[in-house]
Amino acid sequence: MSQEKKSWQVPLSHRPPNSFIESVKNYAPKLSGKYLAQLLWQRGIKDTKDIVGFLDPKQYQPTSSFEFGVEINKAIERIISARNNQEKVAIWGDFDADGITSTSVLWDGLGEFFDKNSQLTYYIPNRFTESHGLNFSGIERLAKANYTLIITCDTGSTNIAEIEYANNLGIDIIVTDHHTLPSERPPLFAIINPRYFSPDHPLYNLSGVGVAYKLIEALYLTYPEIPKLPLTELLDLVAIGLIADLVQLTDDCRYLAQIGIQKLSTQLHKTTRPGVAKLLGLCKKTGDRPTDISFGIGPRINAVSRIMGDASFCVELLTSRDPQNCQKLALETELANSRRKSLQREVVEDIGQKLTKVDLSTTNVIVLTDPQWPVGVLGLVAGQIAQEYGRPTILLSEETEANRTSEKKLLARGSARSVGKIDLYELVKNQAHLLDRFGGHPFAAGLSLPVENIPIFTDAINQLLGETSGLTLNQTPVIEVDLIVTVSELGRDLFQELKLLEPCGMGNPVPKLLIQNCWFTDTWHRNQTDLRGNKVKYIKTSFEICDESIDKGFPGIWWGHYKEEIPEGICDAVVELDFNTYEKRYEVRLIAVQPNFQDTQVIVSNPVDWILDWRGGIQNSKFKIQKYFSTD
Repeated sequence: MSQEKKSWQVPLSHRPPNSFIESVKNYAPKLSGKYLAQLLWQRGIKDTKDIVGFLDPKQYQPTSSFEFGVEINKAIERIISARNNQEKVAIWGDFDADGITSTSVLWDGLGEFFDKNSQLTYYIPNRFTESHGLNFSGIERLAKANYTLIITCDTGSTNIAEIEYANNLGIDIIVTDHHTLPSERPPLFAIINPRYFSPDHPLYNLSGVGVAYKLIEALYLTYPEIPKLPLTELLDLVAIGLIADLVQLTDDCRYLAQIGIQKLSTQLHKTTRPGVAKLLGLCKKTGDRPTDISFGIGPRINAVSRIMGDASFCVELLTSRDPQNCQKLALETELANSRRKSLQREVVEDIGQKLTKVDLSTTNVIVLTDPQWPVGVLGLVAGQIAQEYGRPTILLSEETEANRTSEKKLLARGSARSVGKIDLYELVKNQAHLLDRFGGHPFAAGLSLPVENIPIFTDAINQLLGETSGLTLNQTPVIEVDLIVTVSELGRDLFQELKLLEPCGMGNPVPKLLIQNCWFTDTWHRNQTDLRGNKVKYIKTSFEICDESIDKGFPGIWWGHYKEEIPEGICDAVVELDFNTYEKRYEVRLIAVQPNFQDTQVIVSNPVDWILDWRGGIQNSKFKIQKYFSTD
């Protein structure tokens, strides 16, 4: 754990007008409404008319699938032509939770138009041997099996060469995706990608599963007489993919997540997807909270490819109606997740040792490599390190002569995660000449490069960030908080107000609460165990947090940390308030803690969502990042 001193950043926000608070109280009639009103106000929702659609999905007007225009019409026409001509259709997905749920939505949705297995199949690339996107060998296998239409989900937009190869083999391609677009339209039959919209369009932030759902929705609306499975039966899958993929949960993304969680919450007592119900049972969740996905179902699905490489069976887990088969498959995901936790902790500890030899005062971007690191967990660990040390982090696993995968140069593969508002995708893209492959988003990227290029890549990316900003990274990590509260305010009433903001995610984060001048009692930790009773090298510390506002402490947990990491004496702590459905109690999740230094800064900032982005030019970038960098 980093021992660097932290600063707390709170939004500059005036108290909302009483009329606004009274409007909010309509949705929290037995509560004060002051916390919810303050958070809505801070997050830019200041018009009472906007409250309605934000808090109540029944009052939101969803955007038509046909906003995708000619592309979605062409896709529907080609799909129905394939159905009428008895063609064979393949769904090409991806191995993360968004890709798996996207594939599952198309499998169940298109399964109403084609015979599953005989006419319809799905293909999930292996994380270790194939990576993301279309590939030549998979396309060739489908061509030999007489498939004439491939429909991608959560992938495919930039696979120009692979699309041309498929065309030459007589296979049409329909891409449904949400990733970066190429400069020109690919040579395919249709492409449904919300990145063609302007950033303020209500469909712009859809993840892969959201785009796949919109295609099925359009099919259902165009040919309502064909499908027998209600469209609403797909919504729990949509919620899982949206929340697990960390897209911005605003507009239609928020709406779909809201109604999807409502569907998910019925699975334990009105089971239509036994695999989903089994996953909820294993992670001791009820399905009525977005955190049941982000801390429960999502990590379990993602763990399969991280540990095994091949995650194809996860589609069967989510779509099969056979309870016994689903039980077996769910147990496989649980064991994979336990293994993932152990590997993640081992890599974190190893990186802690490596960072003792790094001069962080001259490091803008942390770049670390090791041939022993498992590639599958590097993204998770990079996110942890980036947050802990306040710097973009890139972690790479190097090939050696012993594990060389081709006759080409030895490669290093890994993941990058951003911090603050730095557009990491653009940062890495500027080093494209040094890379083998890369792709991603402003806050996360995957990459590979020749091992021999690592030193120059490291120097170049550090130099670019320094030169672009013209400043030096602030050496004090800044943690954004939403409210300053006391321990006496924690509990049911505050939780119920904060819950009305859900589903939380990008654009509407889980409220972070700063508790000052607090202390901890009854701290203890233990290793987790897997389903076979084996110890998992992953720690959970339990405690009670106290302050002078109340005589008794309030329970809490800190995942992945030892009790010795909690300072003795008076502290400042940042927490998230939660309800533990398994133990049926309200508790806090500790996010950050440090001794109560007399000179700890509480930075007041305007609630503006800045992003460090090179596309607007250097002068523009300097202005945008002034809150996150200093000239010290």
